[in-house]
Amino acid sequence: MPTLDDILEHIGEFDRFQKQTFFVLCLLSAAFTPVYVGVVFFGFTPEHRCFSPGVAELSQRCGWSPAEQLNHTVPEWGSHGAAYSSRCSRYEVDWNATGVSCTDPLGSLVGNRSSVPLGPCQDGWVYDYPGTSIVTEFNLVCEDSWKLDLFQSSVNVGFFIGSMIIGYIADRFGRKLCLLITVLINSVSGVLVAFAPSYTWTVIFRLIQGLVSKGGWLTGYVLTAEFVGLSFRRTVGIIYQLAFTVGLLFLTAVAYVLPHWRWLQLAVTLPNFFFLLYHWCLPESPRWLITQKQNDKAMEVIKRIAKRNKKQLPPSFQNIKSEDEDGEKLKPSYLDLVRTPQIRKHTFILMYSWFTSSVLYQGLIMHMGLASGNIYLDFLYSALVEFPAAFILLLTVDRIGRRYPWAVAHVMTGGACLVTALVPDTLYWLKMTAACLGRMGITMCYEMVCLVNPELYPTSLRNLGVLICSSMCDIGGIMTPFIVYRLAELWHELPLVLFAGIAFVGGGLVLLLPETKGKTLPETIEDAENMHRQERSKENTIYLQILTSEAVPK
Repeated sequence: MPTLDDILEHIGEFDRFQKQTFFVLCLLSAAFTPVYVGVVFFGFTPEHRCFSPGVAELSQRCGWSPAEQLNHTVPEWGSHGAAYSSRCSRYEVDWNATGVSCTDPLGSLVGNRSSVPLGPCQDGWVYDYPGTSIVTEFNLVCEDSWKLDLFQSSVNVGFFIGSMIIGYIADRFGRKLCLLITVLINSVSGVLVAFAPSYTWTVIFRLIQGLVSKGGWLTGYVLTAEFVGLSFRRTVGIIYQLAFTVGLLFLTAVAYVLPHWRWLQLAVTLPNFFFLLYHWCLPESPRWLITQKQNDKAMEVIKRIAKRNKKQLPPSFQNIKSEDEDGEKLKPSYLDLVRTPQIRKHTFILMYSWFTSSVLYQGLIMHMGLASGNIYLDFLYSALVEFPAAFILLLTVDRIGRRYPWAVAHVMTGGACLVTALVPDTLYWLKMTAACLGRMGITMCYEMVCLVNPELYPTSLRNLGVLICSSMCDIGGIMTPFIVYRLAELWHELPLVLFAGIAFVGGGLVLLLPETKGKTLPETIEDAENMHRQERSKENTIYLQILTSEAVPK
């Protein structure tokens, strides 16, 4: 009986239907960007200082410039060693007192500036920022600065918990239903974040967004791989991730226009409601329907694809059946990810690869200190470097394969980290070049693990396998700030040395995976188990051909 890939060769592997479906799913990928990295703008921490009653009136009466006001009223402003303490303490004096001198206000109040008592910011803070963020609205600074870390971590915690649930739902009840549920919950919770009355509710609604948003993004990724033919699988996989990079550019532009976090949250959330139209324009995955013994529905989808592509389905392809026609419907199980030897090996290696990609991707951004300058330009530059990474993969993965470019990207990332760590600061241009190469390399690793992960699991486990393995990405996201900032206290470049070691190990492990270039997606657990045998069989065939050709006399 013909397989779905055989049928797609006749009705179109990437024709009009697949192109339209792929486009609407790419919109979903771009819309995931604000949830994943939007905290850069939502949680922006501007320069700040304690609010002291009477300072504004005194400054206006004396005609001080902003710099003079800071010099006269803020403790040790401008001293690098005390810059942080000046944000969290103030002079305990009465600026409303009569007879305050405009040239030496502290001296006129207490006589000796060095003996002026300091106290906490009891009346709030003043922020040097024209817009708003959750930091400025809820005063997440000084002793409450940990609350911003909690806000960031809540998304990754949601990603992790959601990975355990959404993957099972998608493989048990269908890709389409799972996608619609996650879109609806993500949209509603995003709006609730914008209207949250307190910090606590903001974190709760943000956690709910994390529970469903990543699962929806990865479900869309799996659908792109299951709708298209073998020849176009890697292209749509990489471009789907490139749509996420395009989303970074749009997020930067919208954040620049809307510097107030609640309006920004609404602007990036409301378009998600349009994805509910997927109910009418997006069919269920025929591969999933086949595994669930719903062959009639699978044929309806196939005929719909053929009609949209203006192709005729051959008479011999009017019926299709699964590998195990007489068996029961395949139900996903978490144990199936580690039950058999080859899938177990794939699972552990992929989990490490996801962890590595997350730690290095986020860690390199943190270590470069992108937020130290212009937040919008820094974010834009970090997005632009991802485009050449995607184009390099488009040119190599179908010519060379998956494993070797993936391993080279790991080695390039590790080497770039070592160069950045060991080169002296006097060679700034070399350090920055190495840092950019490292960011490009780990972007390639991220895109490769997204591409290969669904190719190594059978249809009944594909969504579950992707989400469970990618859950290590969320663990890495939670750990990364502690790795970067704590190790940097011992030695500023120590995180980079650790990153290099992690990358080199990852490069070696991916070489243990089977090559998936040119192979159809495995339909059953047996197919996934035999992938490495097919590769060895092909190598043995080539070897025998070489021996035979050498044995023939010329």
